[in-house]
Amino acid sequence: MSAASTGSVSDPALPADLVEVGHVAEAFGVRGGLKVQPYSAQSEALLGSRTWWLRKGAEVRRVEVADAKRHGAVVTATFPGVSDRDQALAWKGWTVLVPRSQFPRLAEGEFYWVDLIGCELTGKDASDREVVLGSVTEVSDNGVHAILHVACVEPVAPGQPTQPLLDARGRRRETLVPFVDAYIRGVDLDARRIDSDWPEGF
Repeated sequence: MSAASTGSVSDPALPADLVEVGHVAEAFGVRGGLKVQPYSAQSEALLGSRTWWLRKGAEVRRVEVADAKRHGAVVTATFPGVSDRDQALAWKGWTVLVPRSQFPRLAEGEFYWVDLIGCELTGKDASDREVVLGSVTEVSDNGVHAILHVACVEPVAPGQPTQPLLDARGRRRETLVPFVDAYIRGVDLDARRIDSDWPEGF
């Protein structure tokens, strides 16, 4: 295993903005390569940073990445000092984290999924008035486009207090909203808000 500094997850030396971006799924080849499975279709964060933080349980290691590149749906990487398959397999199962501040800048109109989580989603009620529908708890990929997982609230005007919308069993209702231009009118990350034409109650 390559030399790296270690510490607990709460180590104050760790960057405060670390984001989980993938995990080491397997060794790649016989010369110490690693196969990393990104947690979203966006692998830019893995490719754009040469310093990764790897976590397993309470242990965290900082690793300087020698090389990283796309390989189909995964990212392949090499670490200094990791030169054979057995050394690479020692990293299997470790979670890969990268500081949000090191994510590459995206083109205008593109967004990292991690930045969408927690945003308020607005939509339209039966009278075509803008209302808050809920907040984004997760983003997934259906193979064609991103999907927003939205924890629903009782529809209210933007800026008003919200209450969770529950089903007949008292569970929080969730709706899935395609993150495509046909439904999404705009994203304001500073305001933590996504405006859509998604209908209330859909």
